[in-house]
Amino acid sequence: MKKKKIRSSGIGGQAVLEGIMMKNQDTYCVAVRKPDGKIEVVKDAYEGHANKGWKKLPFIRGVFQFADSLILGIKTLNISADFYAQEEDEPTAADKAGEKVFGEGAEKVLEIATVGFAILAAIGLFMVLPYFLAQALAKVVASDSLLALLEGLIRLAIFLLYVVLITAMKDIRRVYMYHGAEHKCINCIEHGRILDVKNVKLSSRFHKRCGTSFLLFVMVISIILFFFIRVEQPVMRLGLRILLIPVIAGISYEIIRLAGNSDFFLISMLSAPGMWLQRLTTKEPDEDMIRVAIAAVENVFDWKTYLQEEFDFDVDAYRELQEYETERERQLEEAEAQAAEEALEEDDATELQTDEAVWEEEDE
Repeated sequence: MKKKKIRSSGIGGQAVLEGIMMKNQDTYCVAVRKPDGKIEVVKDAYEGHANKGWKKLPFIRGVFQFADSLILGIKTLNISADFYAQEEDEPTAADKAGEKVFGEGAEKVLEIATVGFAILAAIGLFMVLPYFLAQALAKVVASDSLLALLEGLIRLAIFLLYVVLITAMKDIRRVYMYHGAEHKCINCIEHGRILDVKNVKLSSRFHKRCGTSFLLFVMVISIILFFFIRVEQPVMRLGLRILLIPVIAGISYEIIRLAGNSDFFLISMLSAPGMWLQRLTTKEPDEDMIRVAIAAVENVFDWKTYLQEEFDFDVDAYRELQEYETERERQLEEAEAQAAEEALEEDDATELQTDEAVWEEEDE
């Protein structure tokens, strides 16, 4: 195998309810451990905005990539939740009303509404709230630069507090364990190792392209941009924070993308805070979770071909060699055991001949 710097495989994913979603180009797969213990797999195509002409434009593509990730994330969470829905549950009044108004498109409308609510909630929590909290300090902070810096620190503090509070929830722990399994599978492949339970367990649960790191970059970059880009009117200041969100997302995406394709020490230093934060958002998975993650990967990604092309590692040839060596060792052990048995028989025969000779002498 040729030694090669780490390189992004291009696959990504997220943890869902009792499972993993993995995506490679236009194909995604949701693998879920059902209540009966079996692994159920749902595979489909998703061609988002980021897979069109926008994907070739730096900074612009990150905006659409972020939107696609959010939309697909909600969609796959609903898929995993369906496996745990009780069959005897009857539709609620809201479900019936939705089906009556929107027909077969009710589920699609619900997904759009959920994504819209998530975006508005994020803007309110991480953009609008820090702005008003900082403005409350305007009477005691004379410097606009210091006020802009305080606003950024408040935004970062709210984000970190949000992560800590989410982590403290009992039900979220298993999701974070599946999140760790997702990272471990991708790291296993991108470090040129065979994708099996043993190698995945030995791989790191931290990854530079993680969504946690992306969001942390969003917070930090917003501090920098809002510090240097300022207007006088309060309404314009608030509007500017909202209008610059796509710019912040585009810059953050390019940094994450660069980090996933480089192990240069400066890039690693930039990625370090996000990797530290992943200690909260990922947990060590068990073997059953790892098998679910492997099933998701194998349904969207030909990792054997990837290892052949990127690391010059022929997995099938390696396994054949292993089987040959195992068989050879078994044959050698059998030969040694047989030789030892024959030697023991020869010793017994020699001892018997000696005893017979002694008996003959005594008889004489």
